[in-house]
Amino acid sequence: MGADVQKVVLLAGGVGGARMAEGLMRALPERALTVVVNVGDDDTFYGLLVCPDIDTILYTLSDRIDRGQGWGVANDTVNGLNVLRDLGAPVWMKLGDADFGLHIWRNWRMSQGASLSEVTEECATRFGIKARILPATDDPVRTRLMTEKGLLDFQNWFVGERCQPAVREISYAGSEEAAASPQALAAIREADLIVFAPSNPLLSLEPLLSVKALREAVASSHAPRIGVSPLIGGKAVKGPLDKLLADLGQPGGAAGVAACYEGLIDGFLVDSGDVNDIAAIEAAGIRVHATDILMRDPAGAERLARELIGFAQGVGAPAPGVRA
Repeated sequence: MGADVQKVVLLAGGVGGARMAEGLMRALPERALTVVVNVGDDDTFYGLLVCPDIDTILYTLSDRIDRGQGWGVANDTVNGLNVLRDLGAPVWMKLGDADFGLHIWRNWRMSQGASLSEVTEECATRFGIKARILPATDDPVRTRLMTEKGLLDFQNWFVGERCQPAVREISYAGSEEAAASPQALAAIREADLIVFAPSNPLLSLEPLLSVKALREAVASSHAPRIGVSPLIGGKAVKGPLDKLLADLGQPGGAAGVAACYEGLIDGFLVDSGDVNDIAAIEAAGIRVHATDILMRDPAGAERLARELIGFAQGVGAPAPGVRA
């Protein structure tokens, strides 16, 4: 990359984060994008560390993703899971055979002494991805939800219980002790644009921002910091965000999401149908751009990424150059 090429950091998790990453990777020069990913969803199954948000981004940016469901590997089989079922193991977490291959490799490499950051970067390189992918921390941070059925780990609530038990409180176990990834901190310090993906702010981005040094790095950055709403018409494009905000008694809509990032963003993209939220967001000193934020396919994600970059140019420091 030439010295004049700018650097972008995307804070991401979930399907919305993966689609935003794909759009930015298509719009930017090679290696201009670094994706800092949530690890709060990580869990252990059958003795293997599984990193759903990291994996979804790896699969999406390497075009392995099952685009119909937004996660997992396209055309994957479940022979391994069927054997586990026959043996009496709990199989509520769907893990395909290709999934198992990645999980086994990750755990094998980590057993050799590699960190999660090192393993993730190695996987991205081997998958031919033209962007850096970094976990927010190499330390365990686990999202836990106090619900009407008691305390549940994220995957138990999200997959096992299908998001049904009402949530009373969310915590991010381990975040106070966790050290931010040095690579992620360096990327944030060097960034010319920081993007908050249209991810669930409470389940995908707050676990990441709960790591103190990482939050401080974002808060002190002089780069434009632009968020993208994950809601259209007050409803989540994918996932339980609108229900979760209601359960917790927090403000809904795009304005409620923007409020989650108070002091951390300078601009916010909302859907054209959510113009009623603009005044409340702007009252907090955040500039707003209304557009079609639905990323229907990779081309649509690239269109949104280019529009975001153009908006960022008017918000603060010069935003990244885009390939012609």
